[in-house]
Amino acid sequence: MWFTLVITAAIAYLLGSFPAGYLGGRLAGVDIRKLGSGNVGATNVTRTLGKRFGYPVFAVDFLKGVAAVLAAATLTKGDNADPRFVDLCTATAAVFAVMGHSYPVWFRFQGGKGVATMLGTLFALNWIVAIVVCAVWYAVFQATRYVSVASIAAAVALPTAMAAMLIWNQLPSPVLLYFTLLLAALVILRHRSNLSRLFKGTEPRFDRK
Repeated sequence: MWFTLVITAAIAYLLGSFPAGYLGGRLAGVDIRKLGSGNVGATNVTRTLGKRFGYPVFAVDFLKGVAAVLAAATLTKGDNADPRFVDLCTATAAVFAVMGHSYPVWFRFQGGKGVATMLGTLFALNWIVAIVVCAVWYAVFQATRYVSVASIAAAVALPTAMAAMLIWNQLPSPVLLYFTLLLAALVILRHRSNLSRLFKGTEPRFDRK
């Protein structure tokens, strides 16, 4: 049982660490780490290289999260595990996928913010919560034009929505709630530089076209 959990975490981390943003930059003939904010996530790729590269990078980062959770679910099926253990494995995969994206071993643990990968894990874990989180992100982004503010708001909405699902008896156990608290904390931690720029008034917006 615990071996399955360790394997799940390792696979999820490796999937999450796939350097989509870096490879997208290389396809464009640049090192994305030397452009814009220096971040290898989809936001920096979109801002510096445009939608042509940014959107595919977002899609790959999103699918990394989906793949990690689905891989965990597949591994637990052979264990005749109860729902709580399945939740534990899939939630662990979600957290380690985001960690792999945010702290990839290939780049000295300097990765992206983890938002796209987090959204991918959410759609695989609970699509209702995922839609709520996406709606919060979109509403805040449209109101502020700050990707960072929208991402932080979505991270806060994540455990809130999961707690509501638990209260309404839509979850088999509270395991997912506990792990979404970790996910939210991880995403907010990765945005601490953005928070600093927001307080200084130097955080860049996405201009309306």
